[in-house]
Amino acid sequence: MEKVLETERLYLREMTDGDYKDLCEILQDEKTMYAYEHAFSEEEAAAWLAKQLERYKNDGFGLWAVIDKKSGEFLGQCGITWQSIGKEKVPEIGYLFKRKHWRCGYAAEAARGCREYAFNTLGFDKVYSIIRDNNYSSQKVAERNGMRVAQSFVKHYYGMDMPHLVYCVEK
Repeated sequence: MEKVLETERLYLREMTDGDYKDLCEILQDEKTMYAYEHAFSEEEAAAWLAKQLERYKNDGFGLWAVIDKKSGEFLGQCGITWQSIGKEKVPEIGYLFKRKHWRCGYAAEAARGCREYAFNTLGFDKVYSIIRDNNYSSQKVAERNGMRVAQSFVKHYYGMDMPHLVYCVEK
């Protein structure tokens, strides 16, 4: 599988159907998915993966598999997707990792790689991370990626109002 980008310890590549089991380890873990307020069903996880494959074709980017260079292990996902903030579509750096790999610096390292890819390869002048107000770990990753809070809004998801912070960094 072709690498999209590399960092010191990681490489990011497009996900394939073969990554479904690893993806489920993230999306079906209630503790990992606390900011979404639910663990995903088999169908939701399959739809999530299908959405990434569609993004690769339509946008040329999406959430990519994050692989440890030394072990070859699938650690999580990180990448760039189009997201809506009100009526505006913006490029967002998003990340979700297997819980056993939290607090190892992988999310921050992958997010920095995606920031540089967004600026230097895709030509974006700004990138964003949209994060639940209670997701302090992801907020720290955004801050380590040079981002600052630019605004906030409430997203309606699964019948709930979820406050979100919009982090942004300019090239």
